[in-house]
Amino acid sequence: MNAAPEPTPEAAAGPGPAPVLRIGNASGFYGDRFDALREMLTGGPLDVLTGDYLAELTMLILGRSRLKDPQKGYATTFLRQLEEGLGLAHERGVKIVTNAGGLNPAGLADAVRKLAATVGVPVRVAHVEGDSFPVPDGFLTANAYLGGSGIAACLRAGADVVVTGRVTDAALVTGPAAAHFGWGPDDLDALAGAVVAGHVLECGTQATGGNYAFFGEHDARRLRRPGFPLAEIHADGSSVITKHDGTGGVVDLGTVTAQLLYETGAARYAGPDVTARLDTVTLTPDGPDRVRIDGVRGEAPPPTLKAGLTRLGGWRNEVVFVLTGLDIEAKAALVKDQFADAMERGGGRPPAEARWELARTDHADADTEERAGALLRLVVRDQDAEAVGRTVSGAAVELALGSYPGFHLTAPPGKGAPYGVFEAIPVPAGDVEHTAVLPDGTRQIMEPPARTQELVEVDEPPLPAPYPSGPTRRAPLGLIAGARSGDKGGDANVGVWVRDGDAWRWLAHELSVERFKELLPETADLPVVRHVLPGLRALNFTVHGLLGEGVAAQARFDPQAKALGEWLRSRWLPVPVPLLADAPLPEVTA
Repeated sequence: MNAAPEPTPEAAAGPGPAPVLRIGNASGFYGDRFDALREMLTGGPLDVLTGDYLAELTMLILGRSRLKDPQKGYATTFLRQLEEGLGLAHERGVKIVTNAGGLNPAGLADAVRKLAATVGVPVRVAHVEGDSFPVPDGFLTANAYLGGSGIAACLRAGADVVVTGRVTDAALVTGPAAAHFGWGPDDLDALAGAVVAGHVLECGTQATGGNYAFFGEHDARRLRRPGFPLAEIHADGSSVITKHDGTGGVVDLGTVTAQLLYETGAARYAGPDVTARLDTVTLTPDGPDRVRIDGVRGEAPPPTLKAGLTRLGGWRNEVVFVLTGLDIEAKAALVKDQFADAMERGGGRPPAEARWELARTDHADADTEERAGALLRLVVRDQDAEAVGRTVSGAAVELALGSYPGFHLTAPPGKGAPYGVFEAIPVPAGDVEHTAVLPDGTRQIMEPPARTQELVEVDEPPLPAPYPSGPTRRAPLGLIAGARSGDKGGDANVGVWVRDGDAWRWLAHELSVERFKELLPETADLPVVRHVLPGLRALNFTVHGLLGEGVAAQARFDPQAKALGEWLRSRWLPVPVPLLADAPLPEVTA
C-alpha cells in the first residue's frame, strides 16, 4: 500500500481567512440598550461583536466603585448581558471583544469564566492589561489608551471572549481585523481603514440614525428603535457600514459622515496603532442601508500614547428657581440679590464659584403654566463640602415666602455632591507594558511600534471656488448643514457638513472661525481651531476650554457639548437664496 503523498505547504496551511469580517457593535456607553447584545447575536450573520463601555466619566465612576470594593472596577452590566449572550455567541461562533474590564480586566475575565461554568458554555477567555500606571498624588485613576495588538494576540491564541481595560474605542475593531487578516504594524493603510470603521461603530446607534441632524427626513417609525451598526471589513482595510436586515434606523452618507466627525479634530486622527488620515476618506453609497468606506491612508503612530487621569475636583450643588409669567428679568434680579444677602448674613464663607444662568423658556400668553415659566439655575462649587451644602440649600429655601411672586423650585436642593475632573497627558509608548493574557494564562508583552511619527498639522487644503454672489435670505444654518458635537476633556468639538458641492462652496467660505464665534457667543473669548475636510464636505471646529474641567465637573448646562452643534444649526445668517430652494420652512417658537 502506497503512503499518502505529503501535503504541499499551501495545502497544509489550510484555507485563508474569509474575505469579509463582519464586526458589530452592541454598546456605545455604559448604560446603553441592555438587549442590544442579544439583538446583534440573533439579528443576522456576525463574526465579532464588540462593546464599548468606557468614557472619560465612566473611568471616574469605576474608580469610585473600586474604592468601595477592590474586586470591582468593571462594567457589571456586561456580565448580566452575557448570562444569555454567552450561549448565543457560542452557538453562532461569534467572538466577543469588549473594554468592559475598565479598571479591572482580570477581575472581569475571571467573572466571565465563572459565568461560563455556571451556564455550561465552554468558552476560552483572555484579557488585555497594562493600561494602568502609577496614579499620581491627588488622582483616582491613571490609564493609557492602548491599541489593538493585545486584542489581536488574544484572538490568534484562540480566545472566544476578550476583555480589555482602557483601549482606544477603535482598537475593538483594529484588533480583530488584524488577527483575522494577518496585518502587522506596517500595514498602515489597512489599519487606518479599520480605525475609521471602528470610529463609526463605537457610538452604536449614532451611526444608524440616532442623534442625527436630518432625522426629520426619515420615517419616524424607522427611527423609533435604531438597530446597532456593523462593519464588513475587507483585507485592504476598506469596509461597508451597515446593520442587520429588518432592524430600525438608517445608514446613509449623512449618518456615517456625522459619526466620522464626532469627537475628532484635525485631518490626522492619531491612535496607538496608526494615524489615520481623515482627509483621505471616501464614502460612497453601496445599496440600501450600506455605505462603503475606502481610500483611507495611514501613517506611523505618534511615539506617545494618550493617557487619562481622573480625580475628585471638589463639591458642587445646584438650585433651579422657576420664574413664571411677567417680569422674568426683574424676578431673576430680585432672587439673585436676596440670595447674596442671605449668604452674607449667614456668616459662612461663600462658595469659591457661583454661576447663575437664566433660561428664557417662557412663552407670552402661554396656554399652560409650564410654558409660561423660565428657569434660573444656580451652580456653586468649592473644595469644601460645607461651603456648597446646607449653607446654600438653606439660603435658597428660606426665600420661599419672601421673594418673587410664584416662588418655587424644580426640586428641593440637596447637600452637595462631589464632582470629578478628567485630564489628558501624553506618555511614552515604551513606558506602558501592554500585555495580552492569553486563554492558557500565558502573558505576552506587546512591543510598541518600531516606527513612529510626531503628530503635526497637515497644510490646510485649498478651498473650493466661492459660491457666486447674489440674493440672500436670513435663515437657520441647519436648513443647509448638519452638525454633530461632543466633548474631549474640557474641549468641545463641532463637526459641520453639507450634502452637495454648491452648499460646500458656500459653507467653506462662510463659516470661518470669526463667523462661528459670532454665531455662538459663548465661544467668543475662547481659542477655536477650524479644520477643513473637503472629501467629506465638512468643517471640524475645536473649542478649547468651553467645558471647563470636563463632563464630570458639570460646569455647563450641556456638560458634554452634545447639543452645541444643534445650537449652531439653529442660528440665523444670510444664506444664498438658491441654496434654500428645497429647504423646509424653519420651526419658529414664539
